[in-house]
Amino acid sequence: MEKNQEKFTNNKENDTEVQKPAYEHIEKQADSPEAAVELSPRDIEARTERIRLEAMESAVSTESKVKNKSEKETTSSRRGPLGKKQREKSFKQTINQVQSQLPANSRVFSQIIHNKSVEKVSDVLGSTIARPDAILAGAFVAFILTLLTYTVAKTIGYALSGFETIAAFIIGWLIGIIYDYLKILITGKKA
Repeated sequence: MEKNQEKFTNNKENDTEVQKPAYEHIEKQADSPEAAVELSPRDIEARTERIRLEAMESAVSTESKVKNKSEKETTSSRRGPLGKKQREKSFKQTINQVQSQLPANSRVFSQIIHNKSVEKVSDVLGSTIARPDAILAGAFVAFILTLLTYTVAKTIGYALSGFETIAAFIIGWLIGIIYDYLKILITGKKA
């Protein structure tokens, strides 16, 4: 009979079947107050096996986390100029982070403004028609010409139609565009 028991315990397939009830037995004993006092050698062996398996799983998960972190660090610590995809990814992350901190109405406005098509149109207009020097010149000339026109019209007694300010701005804007393009032609640099 002892030989049969030795064969039974030496057989690995049967050993796992024996350990499963042993785990259940240990868990039941852990709830009882006598758990710390009496543990059979089989219970101790099963408990150590379970702890060893948990430690191995923990080590494997920690190792995979360390590998993932080191891979991220190697890609993020790359030297040299950034590529277009990296810049776009970084821009998108920054925009998403900032937009998440905005109030709801500002977030919607920001999403509209930072839409790709709106940004492209804005860049084209900013580099052609809505140049800063042209708008500044238009506003300055509109103020001066409207002030002069209003003063002259008031002293003569002439009624203004309201188009004077718009016309003065267009004149100033044209002066600003001509100035800006001449500056680019002469210096070769954009502002």
